[in-house]
Formats: sequence, C-alpha cells, structure tokens
Amino acid sequence: MPEIEGYHLPDDLYYHPEHMWVRKEGDIVRVGLNDFSQKLAGELSFIELPETETEVSADQVIGSYETGKWMGKIYAPCEGRILEVNEDLEDEPELVNEDPYGKGWIFTMEPGDMSAIDNLIHGDSVADWIKSEAEKNKG
Repeated sequence: MPEIEGYHLPDDLYYHPEHMWVRKEGDIVRVGLNDFSQKLAGELSFIELPETETEVSADQVIGSYETGKWMGKIYAPCEGRILEVNEDLEDEPELVNEDPYGKGWIFTMEPGDMSAIDNLIHGDSVADWIKSEAEKNKG
C-alpha cells in the first residue's frame, strides 16, 4: 500500500477532494474516509450514516462524523443511489480509524454513471494532491 507524506493511500482507489475513497466493485462503489482524513480528525466517537435507498447528487453532504476535536462531513462522490451502510459503525465508529479501507467502509452506492468515478483523483495525481493537502493542514 503506497504511503505518501505518512498517509496510506492505496493506488487502486479513487479519491474525492473531500477525502472520501471510492472502490469500484462491479456495478457499485464502496466508499469511506481516507487515511489522511481519519488521522487529521482523530478517533471517531460518532457517525451519522446516510439513508439507504436515497438518491444523491455528486458532492452532496449525506452524513457526518465527530471526534473529540472535529466535526466532519460525509460526501457523495458522484450522483446515484445509496444501497447499503456499514451499520457496525453505529456502535464502533473507531473502525474508520482502525481499518479505513476495510472494516471501516461507510456506504455502498450505485452510481448513475460509473464513468463519473474516473473524474475523481487517482493514479499519478494522488501524490501531488495529498502533498498539497498535507501542506495546507500543517501548523
């Protein structure tokens, strides 16, 4: 798993500018908070999951999370329909910190247009993006 600026960012994933990761799984995508976001926020103490079967727009705020020092938003990476949420996070929100790309996934969705995922940050552009984000958040 590639590490950039001390953050694990798997190179097979796509990244929304608001630090959501996206994994294509056939006709659906699985989404969660990336390592940068969960480390910056600290240990999650609460998460408000999106509603299943909800139609969402790209970049729409569809949930939130809280830590001791942070209130963050959960964004839809593209237009589509929320299929499933990770209900384990209601009792164990810290799974997002412990395993952000595995047990800490947040929701799955059916994109209205799967090609929209290709417009997210991925491949060679991830390193420059996360370096810029890390620089913005220093201090």
